Amino acid sequence: MAHAQMSLALDSLMAARRGGPRPVRLKPEATPDTLAQAYGWQDALLARLGAVTGWKVGADSPASEPFRAGLTASTIHLSPAQLGRRGFNVIGVEAEIAYTLAHPLPVRAEPYTRAEVLAAIGSVHAAIEIVDTRFAAWGIVERPSQIVDQFNHGALIIGEGQAHGFEVDPQKQMVQLDLNGEPAVRKAGGNSAGDAVNLLIWLANGGAASQGGLAADATITTGSWTGTLFVGPGTQVRASFDGIGEAVLEIV
Repeated sequence: MAHAQMSLALDSLMAARRGGPRPVRLKPEATPDTLAQAYGWQDALLARLGAVTGWKVGADSPASEPFRAGLTASTIHLSPAQLGRRGFNVIGVEAEIAYTLAHPLPVRAEPYTRAEVLAAIGSVHAAIEIVDTRFAAWGIVERPSQIVDQFNHGALIIGEGQAHGFEVDPQKQMVQLDLNGEPAVRKAGGNSAGDAVNLLIWLANGGAASQGGLAADATITTGSWTGTLFVGPGTQVRASFDGIGEAVLEIV
């Protein structure tokens, strides 16, 4: 019965991804009851979408439980990127910092230390995430349903970066988000999770376990520094982080 419920939910979300009707919400009999079940259904959705090559991870506060979604190669792009409006329901843009791994962090019994996770990082990059939804409108479903729907992921644009060893200060790091050449946000800090390395540690020590852990060359984006700004066609988006670089996206 549980498998039938999951299949009903995933069929609905996959149909929306192919341009079909967008559900207002999952049917009551096809809605996950727990976050653990929601992640299981997300993994089943990912199996339909393709191999996991990256991750998004974030948290509402430094003390709260992180959330995650696996990403597939079809939604990861290099800056400068040009993406069409037609492929999205909504386009919410966020300036983020993404990490690439030089070494894998596979599942193991002994927890990874902070030093081990830091040593696995190959580079740190400016990034833009487009957040989107396969539901009828933004913000109308509860967190378990968002988790099933790849936690609102639309696309990830990876920009310039720095090699291993660059330290991101979660309080002092400067970020700027420009829309059509005009600054929309410029400030120090702003990631609700605080120190993003803690998110990587959480992923390595269980968050990514259902996918076998974190693979070498995986790209992991670690949450918005600027909030979500909704844009339309004809918008050029530039996210820049002092000392790291910039990522550029054009919506056509």
